[in-house]
Amino acid sequence: MAKRVAVLLAGCGVFDGSEIHEASAVLVHLSREGAQAEVYAPNIPQMHVVDHAKGQPTAEQRNVLVESARIARGNIKDLATLDVKGLDALIIPGGFGVAKNLSTWATQGKNCSVSKEVEAVLRAFHAAHKPIGLCCISPVLAAKIFPGCEVTVGHDTECEQWPYAKTAEAMKELGCRHVNSQVTEAHVDARNRLVSTSAFMCNAPIHQVHDGIGSMVREVLRLA
Repeated sequence: MAKRVAVLLAGCGVFDGSEIHEASAVLVHLSREGAQAEVYAPNIPQMHVVDHAKGQPTAEQRNVLVESARIARGNIKDLATLDVKGLDALIIPGGFGVAKNLSTWATQGKNCSVSKEVEAVLRAFHAAHKPIGLCCISPVLAAKIFPGCEVTVGHDTECEQWPYAKTAEAMKELGCRHVNSQVTEAHVDARNRLVSTSAFMCNAPIHQVHDGIGSMVREVLRLA
């Protein structure tokens, strides 16, 4: 039986939704490993809409589920319908949508709240001892919900290669153990069944980001 993996999206586009290359890499690696991806997104308004050509917010209003459907080629389900019993694992790609639509990390950092619907799904997989894969910024969700967990967002010292390293410090303040890693690597928290990889938290060539996501997907499926 093919393993069934829920992929939770947060919109479409790095600055206001899911990072498209990360979401695509997750789906490609799941396919390559013979797993069946089921794509979900919450049916909620986006925090805001960003013009990706200008890097600036616009007056538009968009829906997270409708925008996520672009990545899923229309084959998507409302997160409210997710049933953890029929699924083997959960993976959440990154992108600012995680910090804007799935949580308030973008505006409140470690003092953020996580969407009740998203938190309920994460807790359901955790309680069922089913693995959760996290890319890029999405490990902050685990840091907020599961104190004492181990995750990686790459490195904890800011530099040109690691421009978002301060995220690791904020996660540590939540009681999370941050593990430094390279972009091609994934870190496994065996106790909490969390697998994380830094992806575009690193200023790295896109093929290295793709390879790191592959490492994460394989570890998630190994634990499933």
